[in-house]
Amino acid sequence: MKFATLKNGRPVAIDDDGMVPLKELEFNGSMLEFIQADKSIQDILEKEFKKANKKSLDDVEFDAPYRNPSKIIAIGLNYVDHASESKMELPKNPLVFTKFPSSIISATDTILIPEKLTDEVDFEVELGVIIGKRAKNVSKEDALSHVFGYTVLNDISARDLQFEDKQWVRAKSLDTFCPFGPVIVTADEIEDPQNLHLTCSVNDKTLQDDNTKNMIFGVADLISQVSTYFTLEPGDLIASGTPSGVGFSRKPPIFIKPGDTVTTKIEGIGTLVNPVDKI
Repeated sequence: MKFATLKNGRPVAIDDDGMVPLKELEFNGSMLEFIQADKSIQDILEKEFKKANKKSLDDVEFDAPYRNPSKIIAIGLNYVDHASESKMELPKNPLVFTKFPSSIISATDTILIPEKLTDEVDFEVELGVIIGKRAKNVSKEDALSHVFGYTVLNDISARDLQFEDKQWVRAKSLDTFCPFGPVIVTADEIEDPQNLHLTCSVNDKTLQDDNTKNMIFGVADLISQVSTYFTLEPGDLIASGTPSGVGFSRKPPIFIKPGDTVTTKIEGIGTLVNPVDKI
């Protein structure tokens, strides 16, 4: 199954035949509250969804699946080629930083560049991992059982701020710098999170093109290791790292600018199409 939130704030369940608002399936909470709900409630809703009359997805506009995770945990330098193009050593452990939830926008919202702060704004396609069950000190073997689902995420980055600060939170957390969605694909629909094709293009020119099999730390390893640092709560969002091809490493560099369109895609999950403007 897939889950999403409409622009009117209504969470919906989706399959190939259409969608059903969760309210019509006797769940009155938000998308985040559904992720946090007891598994028995989720199972009952899935059974009811299979019997329900589906509504058309034509002309539907999606918001971000939700905008208030307790934390967004991001991983740096998690593909070999990206570490190489960044001229940095391969990490011995996951390189963890955070993005503030206030940076979240939808799959079609506009990325806004604050021109007084930055003129070196970059793109980073990433597999987003959504935690569905509390995780603390979990084993690698058990880690994927804590995943609710997967989504598409673009870790927009102000490179000049990032390199000036020598830490990454400000550069990664500016408003509108975390497009994600448009849907969450439940974990049972993704046979292997380490075999997904992901791309990012700017104005229809493909700049990133790779596969999650090339991660240094796979999803299970990330959850296991990160859960030793801090407790992962249902709804927490892990941005699992980006492959090579980012703008700052190119010669000459390619930074997104007002008028551009950034398209971020992961096979079997979905596509973000975000225009760029300035503020």
